[in-house]
Amino acid sequence: MNVYDLPIRPRRNRRTESIRSIVREHSVSSTDLIQPMFVCEGNQKSEAIVSMPGIFRLSTDLIVKECVALFELGVPGVALFPAISDSKKDKKATESLNDDGLLQTTVRAIKAAVPGITVITDVAMDPYSSDGHDGFVNDQGEIVNDVTLDILANMAISQARAGADMVAPSDMMDGRVGVIREALDDHGFTNVGILSYSAKYASSYYGPFRDALSSAPKSGDKKTYQMDPANVREAIYEVELDIAEGADMVMVKPGLPYLDVLRAVSEISNVPVAVYNVSGEYAMLRAAAEKGWLDYQKAVLEALLSFKRAGADMILTYHAKEAAEWLKSK
Repeated sequence: MNVYDLPIRPRRNRRTESIRSIVREHSVSSTDLIQPMFVCEGNQKSEAIVSMPGIFRLSTDLIVKECVALFELGVPGVALFPAISDSKKDKKATESLNDDGLLQTTVRAIKAAVPGITVITDVAMDPYSSDGHDGFVNDQGEIVNDVTLDILANMAISQARAGADMVAPSDMMDGRVGVIREALDDHGFTNVGILSYSAKYASSYYGPFRDALSSAPKSGDKKTYQMDPANVREAIYEVELDIAEGADMVMVKPGLPYLDVLRAVSEISNVPVAVYNVSGEYAMLRAAAEKGWLDYQKAVLEALLSFKRAGADMILTYHAKEAAEWLKSK
């Protein structure tokens, strides 16, 4: 056997597990993860979401139990999404302003049971809207930006009053971060942060989420406010605008098909960058695993690592609890 005179042999740094761990550039820990959760009305209620195996709509009491378990596993935060009955939906998302509504009640219950966990609330009209859009729809079918801003600002105030640590506008209306920041400050909520869905694309990967909340648009689509999947420079522009308006953190959504966008955003952002590993991404891995086509645990952890490698500081993912369990057992 010939032994060649190769002064450079990169494999030396991959020879043993301990060497590989020493030179490893990125890693995932439970503190990187935020668990999105769907809350429904009722008590001791757990409703399976068919398109998201292993994920459930949970009543407030069960959400609280999950938060206790997540926090014990080292997951520092949850993002809440309410499943509102159709009877409470209207064109102006009035139920979103109810201080005794489902979301607000759940926030208070979580903070009473697990004061240290970070509670992030969604600011958008679609869970509460009879039109299923993130903004106000006029009689001509147009999404009216500035009418929506007032609704979003009041929604954020109600969520902050309930005890939310951070509000997360996911609507993609122009100027909403600045309007929400001003409204929060004017009402004394200067310590409530804003995690802005700054680069949210009009993606095909949201289907299971809309199943979970019955929040799909009743007509049209969301392309006049969510971003064109073809664009990267536009994402940078949106991020820079949101930071200038007062965003404490920014987000790229979806995750896996937009790693290039995540990298570009992370390179210019001077605030922490989140990525949302969305419902369709979760469902794909679940479906492939159920078919026996891949090792589910390894594939999930590899996907989460890809977000960190691309520059994410935090990951909203439906895998958060199971990933934290796997990481703890290592």
